[in-house]
Amino acid sequence: MNVSLDEIKTQLGSLDASHRAELAHFLLTSLGPEEVEPEEDFDQLLLRRLEEIKSGQVAGTPWETVMAELEALDPE
Repeated sequence: MNVSLDEIKTQLGSLDASHRAELAHFLLTSLGPEEVEPEEDFDQLLLRRLEEIKSGQVAGTPWETVMAELEALDPE
């Protein structure tokens, strides 16, 4: 099977949002630690956001709510 990356992207782009999210999760978790080096800026952003949540400056949204909203955008 000799399929180009562009062809794969085109095919996968037609999946619904929940399936694309599942695929993205699979691909990211299939990378070993040596293949992924988080940027320091991103780490700092995560720490800042965590402090904002802990201090009550911002409120998080439950995962179930986020997924329900995403699924409502692209129902099958």
